Amino acid sequence: MLKDQYNRVHDYLRISLTDNCNLRCFYCMPEENYAFMPSQQLMQQEEIVALAKIFIANGVNKIRLTGGEPLVRKDASEIIRSLGQLGVTLTITTNATRVHHFIDDFKAAGIHSVNISLDTLQPEKFQLITRRDQFGTVMDNIHLLLKHQFNVKVNVVVVKGLNNGEILDFIEWTKELPIHVRFIEFMPFDGNQWKSDKLVTLQEMIERIALKYDITAAENAPHDTSKQFNIQGHAGSFAVISTMSAPFCSTCNRIRLTADGKIKNCLFSEEETDLLQALRNGKNVQELIEQSIQAKHRELGGQFSKNFELINTNDLHNRSMIAIGG
Repeated sequence: MLKDQYNRVHDYLRISLTDNCNLRCFYCMPEENYAFMPSQQLMQQEEIVALAKIFIANGVNKIRLTGGEPLVRKDASEIIRSLGQLGVTLTITTNATRVHHFIDDFKAAGIHSVNISLDTLQPEKFQLITRRDQFGTVMDNIHLLLKHQFNVKVNVVVVKGLNNGEILDFIEWTKELPIHVRFIEFMPFDGNQWKSDKLVTLQEMIERIALKYDITAAENAPHDTSKQFNIQGHAGSFAVISTMSAPFCSTCNRIRLTADGKIKNCLFSEEETDLLQALRNGKNVQELIEQSIQAKHRELGGQFSKNFELINTNDLHNRSMIAIGG
């Protein structure tokens, strides 16, 4: 069991398969010509499985695959199927541009839930945000996942002045489709142009939605990062991930493993521990994992407080979102 000094048990591992992506969302990737990691710097398939087994032996019971975009990796299929044999809950977060190539792999690996990153329902704005013309493919693949009975969650990073005017459009989308929309407060990372006046808070979102819909709070699981809500008569539902305005650090159970094999005990942590080189050199990886979890800060990586209006992004030390894996 991996427990930190604040008695939080960590049983959920997020593994980034690559920092590469076929989209160019500004809040995730600093610039168009991003320098991706060379392949030899990344964890190889057998190393991903070996590290996953160590975490599982220490109580991890859920693994989420992330990127970049995990499905652009050439051996993504083999990795997914290998991890599907380890007896834990396996899920994935993807931009859905390549999902149609992997439906059979998802099923073979026992994946039942897929998170889709999608910040707009407008094709033109999708191209503005992602700098790519893939909106039709993403929508087709969302419907393909629903057709194959996958649980589909749609992650929407809400940025004031960009897509906050679409909040009600996303809510209306859940009326006929059994999708779960998760609005995510805009978070600061290296190079993503974050400012507090671009943040749309949990309270602001709920107030806007409540003007049109009769919403009810749903029960949250013990380690949920999102506040869940239902709307009567809707096939789907929605939630808000309030990292900035109402953090959920006290119940955090997440561990992150970057594509180059470094453990981050918090999304915002400056500190990282290189598990990949330790594995390659035959060192005690479990000891390093335990040390990292023990060193975890009480909240927000120890880099800022809940007073998000006071954050100076020049004082933050972290990777860009794409290099962390979300």
